[in-house]
Amino acid sequence: MNTGEDGATRRRGARLEDALLDAAWDVLLEHGYLGFTYEAVAARAGTSRPVLYRRWPRREDLLLATLTRHWRPIAIPDTGSLRGDAIGFLRNADADRAGMITLMSVQLVDYFQDTGTSLGELRDTLLPPGHPTAFETIVARAVGRGELPDVPRPARVLNLPLDLLRHDMFMTMRAVPDEAIAQIVDEVWLPLLTVTGPS
Repeated sequence: MNTGEDGATRRRGARLEDALLDAAWDVLLEHGYLGFTYEAVAARAGTSRPVLYRRWPRREDLLLATLTRHWRPIAIPDTGSLRGDAIGFLRNADADRAGMITLMSVQLVDYFQDTGTSLGELRDTLLPPGHPTAFETIVARAVGRGELPDVPRPARVLNLPLDLLRHDMFMTMRAVPDEAIAQIVDEVWLPLLTVTGPS
């Protein structure tokens, strides 16, 4: 009997891996981390457990591969203005990440307990190393256009808008309204950009 990579569809290489990770994503969404087993993913993908083990020897490896496949970069708009870029990016993040934030806060609670890690650590694992954050990019563009002076700014200040957006997502478990996004940018973040650190 043919199973796994020798199944009727003759999946190989990247095509097989995509199918496995799509199946793993579906299992994670439906059953959470507790139900995220090799058996469940193999059954959903129509393959065998050894096919998964060969690629991802630990369940954590399979989970990280699954999240990485579905953790796509959020588009950074280039509107020509600091405020426009910031609001546009937060809108994109709100649209792209609301479902992922809910997944991570609800479906992955057991993962964080089992591994002793946090959402912040998982996020850092999923981000490409050495790349500037979105708001570091947005501020650098504004400096290049002459909208802001070229002075040091604390990382917490630079990245505050996305932190506040995530907070609202966690607290409400729904999309953040445009009015709240504008408040984050206009009433909190833009006034703080002149702060360079303790005097």
